[in-house]
Amino acid sequence: MKRLGSDCLFLDISHKPESFIKEHFPTIYERCLSYGIDITRQPIPVVPAAHYTCGGIMTDKHGCTDIEGLYAVGETAFTGLHGANRLASNSLLECIVYASSAARHISEHLNTDSVIPDVPGWDESQVTDSDEDVIIAHNWDELRRFMWDYVGIVRTDKRLQRAKHRVDLLQQEITDYYSNYKISRDLLELRNLAVVADLIIRCAMLRKESRGLHYTLDYPDTHAEPRDSILTPINYDW
Repeated sequence: MKRLGSDCLFLDISHKPESFIKEHFPTIYERCLSYGIDITRQPIPVVPAAHYTCGGIMTDKHGCTDIEGLYAVGETAFTGLHGANRLASNSLLECIVYASSAARHISEHLNTDSVIPDVPGWDESQVTDSDEDVIIAHNWDELRRFMWDYVGIVRTDKRLQRAKHRVDLLQQEITDYYSNYKISRDLLELRNLAVVADLIIRCAMLRKESRGLHYTLDYPDTHAEPRDSILTPINYDW
């Protein structure tokens, strides 16, 4: 799809008997039929689907992050247990083992005194209601598109550089919008998505090899010694 610039590729199973297809793939058959595609006679348009993430936030065995009171459990967490891949049933370890460990740790420390920082009241006297909410929707779509095209399944240095350039511009636009207009949930979500996208791009640019889910045409081989690509607040321009 990247090489051809195509919206999809086609999977053809029509060489199999109709009875075989209906017996082995009844749900897919009915679903495709609802869109006017008879897979017993026609090819199926297919695209890759991103339905999971592969870690990111470093935690300890209790799910604790480096921010007091913040826990991360599941596919957003980087525990080191799953290596470079996320495969089926890995979620069981996260849901059952780490969720239990995090819940136990929270319960044990729930009544301990913790220092809550003094946060000043929110002041929106210097901002106005926006009449340009279309910018948020547009930037959301743009972020989704360039991450899919440039930071997807197959990566290159050039694609990552293009993505980094675009996410930098996007974050500047978000900052300008944030400074001048009243805050909305969609704006905060866009800001968070842009931050996560930037972190993913930066980590990908640091890795000069192909390993697990990270595959780059510029560095197709795997290093003999596995090393994590980790960003910390010290080397991140917040």
